[in-house]
Amino acid sequence: MKTISAKANTIEREWFLVDASDKVLGRLASEIAKRLRGKHKPIYTPHVDTGDYVIVINAEKVVLTGNKENAKVYHRHSGRPGGLKTVPVSTMRKQHPTRIIEAAVRGMMPKGPLGRAMMSKLKIYAGSHQPHKAQSPKPLNI
Repeated sequence: MKTISAKANTIEREWFLVDASDKVLGRLASEIAKRLRGKHKPIYTPHVDTGDYVIVINAEKVVLTGNKENAKVYHRHSGRPGGLKTVPVSTMRKQHPTRIIEAAVRGMMPKGPLGRAMMSKLKIYAGSHQPHKAQSPKPLNI
C-alpha cells in the first residue's frame, strides 16, 4: 500500500450550502471548519488546502445555548494604550451578524497562511439571499 499525499493542483472542490437558522453555533462551526479543511475527504493532507467551499445563509438566526446571548463578549484591541474594545453578542448580532459565525470558525482553523487560505472559501450571508447559485451548491444538513 502507498500513502497518497494530495497535491494542490489535483484537488477537486465542491460547493456546500448551510442554513444556519436555529442551529447551535459551536456545532455548526465545527462542521463548517471540517468541510473547509477537507477532513471529510479520504485525500486529506494536513499541509495542503483540500477543503471545499461553504456558503452559510441566515447567519442572523444562529442560536447560542445557555446564557451566552448576554454573557459572551468579543474583544479586539487597537494596539494603543487603552485600546481594548469589548462587544457583547447581542450588539454584534444587530450590527454584524456574519461575524459571529466567522469568529467561531476562525478559532477552529489553523493559524497562518494556510488557515487564511481556507477561510477565504467561507461565504457568510445574514439573510437567505446568496449570489452563488451558478455554482449549484449541495445542501449540507448539520
